[in-house]
Order: sequence, then structure tokens, then C-alpha cells
Amino acid sequence: MTIPVHSHCLKMATRDDGTPWWTAFPEPKSQPEYIVAEEVAKLIEEEDEKGRTFLLVDVRRTDCTGGSVASSINLPAHSFFPTRKTVHELCTRAGIKNVIFYCGQSNGRGPRCAAWMKDYVEEAGGDLQSLVLTGGIKGWVKRYGGRMMDGYEEAVWER
Repeated sequence: MTIPVHSHCLKMATRDDGTPWWTAFPEPKSQPEYIVAEEVAKLIEEEDEKGRTFLLVDVRRTDCTGGSVASSINLPAHSFFPTRKTVHELCTRAGIKNVIFYCGQSNGRGPRCAAWMKDYVEEAGGDLQSLVLTGGIKGWVKRYGGRMMDGYEEAVWER
């Protein structure tokens, strides 16, 4: 699977030998599925009524500024691959049905991590769904501003 990468992402995400960070790991075999912001917002809003059935994973690293979608955890993409098994086990034990990944625009790191997770679930078995938030955090902020965000910093998004 080939995922397009922006040159500015390469500058901040290269290994010591100059190759991109993800070349240290296998290429994903699967294509991730996407979920739109409105569906994620509905999950967040219904969480209190139905209980938690999803996990939001922000895979940004040095660009993790300006806030994150409410209740997200931050697992930087460069460290995600080795933790797939643990994430899968924790989600299974907690009754999580959907793991939703995002990065800046969800066109590189988010889809790559979601595909790695999907590959792992297919190998290990189970019904955990691995999804990508369409548009990433930038799409979320464009749609919702600071609503349903933790640590929202308006000045960051005005740039």
C-alpha cells in the first residue's frame, strides 16, 4: 500500500540515515476504512448514554499542538507499530469496538497506523474495527472549531 506523503512531513520524520521513519516497519497490507467527523461527534455525544465503545488515537508527534479531539490518547505514529498488540489487547478487554486514528489531515500517519492495526486484527482475530477520521484534526477544527476538543488553542488554528 502506498500512502502519499508531504515533503514537510518528511523533514520532521526522518531516521538518522535520512529515510522516512516508517521504513523501519513493514508496509501495511490492508487499506483503512474512513469515518466522517459527524459520526465521530455522534459517538462522543452518545458516550454517556451508551458507554464507551471507541478509542480515538491522535498519532501526531511534534505537530501535536492546538488541542485534540475530546478524549483522544496520543500515540505518535513512529512508536505505534510495536504497540499494536498491546492496543488490541487493551481494546478487547475494555469492550472497544472501533479504534479511530487521526493525524493532521489523515492522509499519511493516520491511515498508515489504521492499516497496521487492521492488519494486526486480521492476523490475531477479533472484531475490532480500525478507522481513520476523514480530514484529520484540521478537518475536525474546520467543522467544529473548539467544540468537543481537549486543550483547544484558537491561536494555533488561526495560522
